Amino acid sequence: MGSVRDFREDDRPAAREVYLESRRRTFTWLNVDGYRLEDFDKDTADERLWVYENDGEVSGFISVYLPANFIHHLYILPQHAGKGFGAALLHNALACIGRPARLKCLSRNGQALAFYAAMGWVSEEIGNSQDGSYHLMAHFG
Repeated sequence: MGSVRDFREDDRPAAREVYLESRRRTFTWLNVDGYRLEDFDKDTADERLWVYENDGEVSGFISVYLPANFIHHLYILPQHAGKGFGAALLHNALACIGRPARLKCLSRNGQALAFYAAMGWVSEEIGNSQDGSYHLMAHFG
């Protein structure tokens, strides 16, 4: 079994791969042809990051924009989905940030919406973005 730890700079190549592969496999309704490894760098700039390391491999990560207690990204390699890695990352992040914590989840990502609901998150509102409608979710506990 693995564990959550702080992101280190030498995790960057693996975290880039997690981000790219997960988004390509998850967002099947979007045009993902333009997704690149370097997206990780700009999309997580100025955020606090943790990784889930399993058997010496970075299998997932979470990033938080601390000033707003906003969970910006939570991604797990598809082959490790459903093993509790995402829950471990989420619990770790929630232990380190204030409340209410918030995140956005695309409405078409039913698996993620079910995951967050099971973890105690509630939908506060529905909005729209260039990628489609999303739920703004909050955690108060």
